[in-house]
Amino acid sequence: MIEDRQTRGRANHVTRRTFLRDSLGAAAGAALLAPTIVPSSVFGAHAPSNRITVGMIGMGRQAYHSNVKTFFSFPDVQVVAVCEVDAWRLENGRKAVETHYAKDRSSGTFQGCQVYRDFRDLLARPDIDAVMISTPDHWHIPMAIAAARAGKDISCEKPLTLCIAEGRILSDTVKRYNRVFRTDSEFRSHACFQRTCELVLNGRIGKVHTIRTGVPVGDVAGPVEPTMPVPEELDYDLWLGPAPVAPYTVNRVHPRQSYDRPGWMRVRDYCEGMVTNWGTHLNDIAQWGNGTERTGPVEVEGTGRYPTDGLWEVLLGFELRYRYANGVHLFYGTSRPYIRFEGSEGWIEADYTKRTIKAEPESILTSTLKPDEIHLPLQDEKRDFIDAVKTRGQTLADAEVGHRTTSLCQLGHIAIQVGRTLAWDPQAERFTNDETANRMLGRPLRSPWRLA
Repeated sequence: MIEDRQTRGRANHVTRRTFLRDSLGAAAGAALLAPTIVPSSVFGAHAPSNRITVGMIGMGRQAYHSNVKTFFSFPDVQVVAVCEVDAWRLENGRKAVETHYAKDRSSGTFQGCQVYRDFRDLLARPDIDAVMISTPDHWHIPMAIAAARAGKDISCEKPLTLCIAEGRILSDTVKRYNRVFRTDSEFRSHACFQRTCELVLNGRIGKVHTIRTGVPVGDVAGPVEPTMPVPEELDYDLWLGPAPVAPYTVNRVHPRQSYDRPGWMRVRDYCEGMVTNWGTHLNDIAQWGNGTERTGPVEVEGTGRYPTDGLWEVLLGFELRYRYANGVHLFYGTSRPYIRFEGSEGWIEADYTKRTIKAEPESILTSTLKPDEIHLPLQDEKRDFIDAVKTRGQTLADAEVGHRTTSLCQLGHIAIQVGRTLAWDPQAERFTNDETANRMLGRPLRSPWRLA
């Protein structure tokens, strides 16, 4: 049964500014005390149960069809709770969890999955070790910050943020609270990209001078719809959360009782569109192969095309050029999902759709790595996360790596909007030649919201 938030006594009125001040302000304040109740996972093999307990925050298309099913495949993980503001999706999530675990019971039944509408109630449970955040992008930062402060380890869908300043706060906060964090992009788990980066980092194409990445073109603008009644199954106020107040329409949120592609992915208050959505996949591989996954470029310029009308307002197409301090130029645009590294002795290209690699000369592909050369791991991204939760080690794409990849895409988006070549200081994370662009590094706190 779905819990009624009012019966739990949440009568306080919380504004967006207040919530983000409390959740994000930790970046400038002192660390809070660690939780007094220690999750069972820290005891490793000697725990009463050696399973890592996971709470799912957001049970939309990605979570329902992919994320939760991957956790089901791990015998050392148990999903114990789901949280979702859409009651239809919440119930589907509960059923999926209980149906899966019922298979291992002689009775054929299982009733051990708790449901929540409010993510804070899930985070308050001391018996949950880790959370998987699979919500719209505008909720990633408030939830991830709150999870870190609650002592939970975090896997979060990409792109991590809607602005560069929030990415810095996230990375610093995760480090302060000593939480394990995994940026949930699967591209480092594909053999074609892992092998490509290994060959590049080990000098098989000589000195790299150019990288090219591509993503699919954006969506055409959806029609402007009249204001609609909020569906009875949706807590729309809680869905909006930190975003500006806006009238409800289906194309602003997601189709009712469906897992079809949601409209929020094309509205800039909730998502920046393909420039960060797919861009954080391919440009993560660019950063990995370039050895710049914890820094960024020093210059960026580009052009882009937005819809001229309609509700959906994200970029339809764009062409971006970046320059790194090591002299490498990255060209990023809309075409197809691929990455190509070009060097003084050849080139190598990995194609996402075909999962293939090609190179010139072709002998690059049959090169054998020596024991003392760079060997990159190849592992499922959620397996990488769970292993780090158990060992307290570092994931392959932690908060800093995810922040730097997301900010790379956002730098390009800012350059398109100001229409000028921008000089970037990746250490200070500021533009050195444009104050207008610097004012675009953070999201304005524009509207109140409540979690009654």
